[in-house]
Amino acid sequence: MKLNKTLIAVIAAIVIICMWAASGYNSMVSEQEEATKAFADVQVTCQRRADLIPNLVKVVKGYATHEKETLEGVVDARSKALQIKINPSNMTPEKIKEFMQAQGELEKALGRLLAIKESYPDLKANTQFQTLQAQIEGSENRVNEARIKYNAAVQEYNITVRKFPKNILAGIFGFNTMDKFEAMAGAENAPEVNF
Repeated sequence: MKLNKTLIAVIAAIVIICMWAASGYNSMVSEQEEATKAFADVQVTCQRRADLIPNLVKVVKGYATHEKETLEGVVDARSKALQIKINPSNMTPEKIKEFMQAQGELEKALGRLLAIKESYPDLKANTQFQTLQAQIEGSENRVNEARIKYNAAVQEYNITVRKFPKNILAGIFGFNTMDKFEAMAGAENAPEVNF
């Protein structure tokens, strides 16, 4: 009789531990998937921005023939940014950093391209240029919003895999923390404005 009660208690404890482990594992999977989905959203918004660039370069090329270096810089930065493909199977901190750096270079090159309009009044007045500029600015806002959502999803996931007792499960099942987007190097310095 005592053996049956002890056996039932042991079995009940094992069942409870297994249910807790399954629940913890499933919550970590859900949060990890949310974070990888948020990163995919960042990639989609970056792709949208990149898709607008060739049309912008064509418009600028028609007006700013002396800006060959700037135009080539944008095309080169776009090409490098599009070469980096990240999916859940290769989502390493190094790959994310490489992606962030390429996107940062593209943003800088695009900023230089958009600044050209100040030297070319006809370009500044061109409606196609204005439309593309507005679309790219909208894309920049979407990229920023997607990065914020990604960072929030990563933070929630990281908290889960680092908190006790789920950190034990995370270690057992190989759930590692993920990196967030950070400001690009030099972003802390305000740009110089000379009149």
